[in-house]
Amino acid sequence: MNTGDLLIWGGAAVTLAGVIGLFACVAYALKVRRAGLEDEAMRKALQRGVVWNMAALFVSVLGLMAVIVGITLG
Repeated sequence: MNTGDLLIWGGAAVTLAGVIGLFACVAYALKVRRAGLEDEAMRKALQRGVVWNMAALFVSVLGLMAVIVGITLG
């Protein structure tokens, strides 16, 4: 197993973690929406969800970049 293979499989695992994080953000947003919070409390809770969403998206992008680099090196 060479470096390219390691980057591909490692990047795929990181991407999968990011996608799971994105699904968790969707579940969180649905939970907040169903909670029936007041406007200001819901806005604050959803802003927290946006931060987690961006972090999960960033992790997913890093994994995809590692896959691309692994394919290039392999």
